[in-house]
Amino acid sequence: MPAPSVLIVIGTSAGGMPALIRLVAQLPPTLPATVLVVQHLAPDSTGTPLVKRLSQHTGLRCQLAVNQTHIEAGALYLAPPDRHLLVKDGHLLVTKGPRENNYRPAADALFRSAAVAYGPNVLGVVLTGMLHDGTAGLEFIKRCGGTTLVQDPAEAEFPSMPESALRAGVVDYVLPLTELSAVLQDLAGKPRPAAGPGAIPPDLLLEASIAERVVGTTEEVNQLGHLAPLTCPDCGGNLWELNEGSVLRYRCHTGHAFTGESLMESSRHSLEETLWVALRMMEERKNLLSSMASRGEGLWSVQQEERLEEIKVHINRLREFLLNGQDSGPAPAS
Repeated sequence: MPAPSVLIVIGTSAGGMPALIRLVAQLPPTLPATVLVVQHLAPDSTGTPLVKRLSQHTGLRCQLAVNQTHIEAGALYLAPPDRHLLVKDGHLLVTKGPRENNYRPAADALFRSAAVAYGPNVLGVVLTGMLHDGTAGLEFIKRCGGTTLVQDPAEAEFPSMPESALRAGVVDYVLPLTELSAVLQDLAGKPRPAAGPGAIPPDLLLEASIAERVVGTTEEVNQLGHLAPLTCPDCGGNLWELNEGSVLRYRCHTGHAFTGESLMESSRHSLEETLWVALRMMEERKNLLSSMASRGEGLWSVQQEERLEEIKVHINRLREFLLNGQDSGPAPAS
């Protein structure tokens, strides 16, 4: 089969399979493009049933992506669970690189790789899903001359992903699925010339190399941004705030990458876990003080009772904060 003139890269998460089926059902087997899909999956799942399900609804040749496969027009490749899907020199790269936005596979990783490899001949699509994966990826595509599209959030089962891209101002088309397929066919039939020398931003070339595990030292990441007073929630290393693009992004030198919003979400989870640990330790201290007070006498016992009452107040405040999401003031001692 011929090599594609255009790449269509699709990112989706929650509610993604029904949306994908509706989208690809309208794409003909003669499509002069290759379709690459990242659907967020559980690491221990298998993508084979999803490929079979897609094959029942489209004339495109659907298959699970395999490393070093030569990509062909009229084919759809689905990223395997717990693996990034990348593109280089007309072939697929399937890697277990660091997570991006806490996902592997990540839409951002695929979108960046496609943009660097195919420049203006990339159509990036974000469908229904939770959180923010794909937002930075659409910006990568636009910076390399490609075209960006999102499912209309009004019809998306989970509108967070398309809404995030819209807030970032990186979207060319906002369409319902029925119109999205037609526009993709029209755009795929009008390939643009490949990007000329120097057309691909150097920072994206470097980031793509890091994702391919070609480079990834502190020296390379220093070229991309400046050190931030933040640590990577995945590995605990330093984070660099990246200089280029309008989407606020961070990465560590091992390859973990985050948009500002996904980093905020990660820090929220880490903070909550830390507070639950603190609550457990305070409960243990309360139990110890209670035992000490019951076995003591005189002034020493009174002091332990006072400390016990004080820590009960702190425990109740922290418990209310964790359960209600806010500190609602002093609570009765337990």
